[in-house]
Amino acid sequence: MSEVTDGTTQAGTTTVSSEVVEKITVAAVKSVPGVADLGGDVARFFNNVLDRVGLDQVGDASRGVSAKVSGSDVTVTVVLVLEAGRVVAEVTTAVQEAVTAALRGYGLNVLAVNVNVDDIAGV
Repeated sequence: MSEVTDGTTQAGTTTVSSEVVEKITVAAVKSVPGVADLGGDVARFFNNVLDRVGLDQVGDASRGVSAKVSGSDVTVTVVLVLEAGRVVAEVTTAVQEAVTAALRGYGLNVLAVNVNVDDIAGV
């Protein structure tokens, strides 16, 4: 588990785990119009299996997102599915902007938000 050190004060150190960065990223991505789903084919397949056996919340918090952290610097990679009929560049730019704003809102330094479009829903 990677951690981001946000700062050291007289009271101690503050760290944010990569899992927290991933959860913040997922919430930001889901707010962007044109994003149908998160995760690649394999992740979506396993999520469907978990849904069918009643474990529909397992793995949803960070599915389709990975974060690399170094000190207070964060690089995230997002794998997503677009809604049919959407312009790829418009959606991916909106995702990058939303994720950057969300993470900076938590005091993190965003180096990059890499977006991989894995599929188009309904096509």
